[in-house]
Amino acid sequence: MRYRKLSVRYAMVTPAGLAWPFGEMWQVDRLRLLAPAWWRPDADAYETASTFEIVVDLAGVDDDDVEVQLFDDVLVVEGQRRFPAGPGTARYHAAGIRQGPFRLDLPLPVAVDHDRVDARYERGVLRITIPKRQAA
Repeated sequence: MRYRKLSVRYAMVTPAGLAWPFGEMWQVDRLRLLAPAWWRPDADAYETASTFEIVVDLAGVDDDDVEVQLFDDVLVVEGQRRFPAGPGTARYHAAGIRQGPFRLDLPLPVAVDHDRVDARYERGVLRITIPKRQAA
C-alpha cells in the first residue's frame, strides 16, 4: 500500500480544449456513455472525539495494488482488484464481484493532522485513522 500526503485541496482537472461533455449527446446517432471506468468500494467513515476513522472493504485486493492519497480536504483511496480469468470454456452463471480499477473519494469534514495518519491493511479491510488537528 502506498500513502501520499498532498498539501493542496482536491479538485477535478480536465484537459484544456475539452468540449462540454453534454454538448451534442442527445442526438440519437451520437449518444455516448458517460460513466466512470472504475467502481467504488464499500466504506464506513466515522468521527470520534479525537480522530476521523475510515474502514474500506477491499476483499481480494493485494496491498501493493492500493494507493491512499490525503489532500487537505479529501481522502482518496484507489487501486485495482484483479482476479484470474476462468478457463476458456467456462460459462459464468453469476458475476457480482466487481473487478478492475476502483476509486473512493471521502471528504474530510474536520481539519486533520496529516503527519500522524495510521493506515492498516489486514484480511481485505483497509483501516485508516486520521487524528484531528488540535486547536491552537
